[in-house]
Amino acid sequence: MPGEKYSAVFEVAVDNFGYIKVEQARALDVSPKTLHVMAKRGTLEHVSTGLYRVAALPPSAHSEYMEASLWPRGAQGVVSHDSALVLHDLSDVNPAKIHITLPASYRITRPIPPVYAIHGADLDDHDIEQVNGIPVTTPERTIVDCCRAHLGPALIRQAIEDGLRKGVLDASGAERLRMECLGSPGSEHG
Repeated sequence: MPGEKYSAVFEVAVDNFGYIKVEQARALDVSPKTLHVMAKRGTLEHVSTGLYRVAALPPSAHSEYMEASLWPRGAQGVVSHDSALVLHDLSDVNPAKIHITLPASYRITRPIPPVYAIHGADLDDHDIEQVNGIPVTTPERTIVDCCRAHLGPALIRQAIEDGLRKGVLDASGAERLRMECLGSPGSEHG
């Protein structure tokens, strides 16, 4: 039943900012061939290998982050580094690329879109949370990743202070991050 298959695809896509992976469709008994036919009819847009978007759902402010997390085939990408700072609304960072962390053993076998920066790390469950349904590293893990990637100290300091003010970091976590990333205890204003 074509209508039933589209309805099933639509239901999953609503929770993914309009996107659906081939693997998700297969779980609904919707074949890649059916997705291709839907794309030819204009009800879906073919975004990249194994990834489609429901044309009827308008993009949102953070659609590109969900797309990035779904881009890897056979793995879940996690938005990380300064892109995660954006989703957590920590600091005034304005990244040129969307940073995605994939399992360290994941092998990419196709060209990486130029808008993505890929990192390899085995994240624990406590390092990942959902922001508006998008998998993203936690604020603490995000700040540590940014520090290790040499994001400027002013932005790191701002991210820690923003995290403390918003309640996503506690005082001891903020202090630990200041020591690890900035090499000094306490808040440094100015």
